[in-house]
Amino acid sequence: MDEPLDVTATRAAYDTVAASYEELLRDLMAEKIYDRAMLGAFAERVHGSGNVKVLDAGCGPGRITAHLASLGLDAGGMDLSPGMIEVARKAHPGIDFAVGTIEALDGARGSLGGIVAWYSLIHTPPARLPGVLESFYVALADGGLLLLAFQVGDAGRHIDRAYGHHVSYDAFLMNPERVTELLEAAGFTLEAQLVRGPDADEKTPQAYLLAQKRGS
Repeated sequence: MDEPLDVTATRAAYDTVAASYEELLRDLMAEKIYDRAMLGAFAERVHGSGNVKVLDAGCGPGRITAHLASLGLDAGGMDLSPGMIEVARKAHPGIDFAVGTIEALDGARGSLGGIVAWYSLIHTPPARLPGVLESFYVALADGGLLLLAFQVGDAGRHIDRAYGHHVSYDAFLMNPERVTELLEAAGFTLEAQLVRGPDADEKTPQAYLLAQKRGS
């Protein structure tokens, strides 16, 4: 099966910006109170489940993966971009990182206690989101936790410059109520939703959804 053109474009864009992205966002966690709060809640819920193996799906340079590991989780990262994975391995040598796609996590079937998709759904066209959530459902153990983060809205946009580089790829804003409907349809139960206003470096509200996989 041929790879969708948007996937190819997204990979090429993140390969291009990988080093700059890691440098610019390296210390961002210290400024993001709500990011830390939601990741902390996710970690507590995963610890409570007894299965602390988690995947940062779309990990980029691994900063969220490393934060999850600092919270006592057995965290690994996966990203579409080989360039991002190379940067992540250099920045966090004690963590396992691999190249892969959020649309196919079959290798993890039923083994994960948690998945974090931290702004990694935003490049998936809306028509393919149900398939991504199904991939997450299959990879999680019964009762596993899923944390999503994304920009709030209903539009898409084309990006031709990012992190100081010329690129060409698309990103999509998402409606939290619509994403919740898709989660429910995929077999998840929503546990918590937080929508906050934009920080100084952001243009839109930001959403975080924490959901649990229902038993199969």
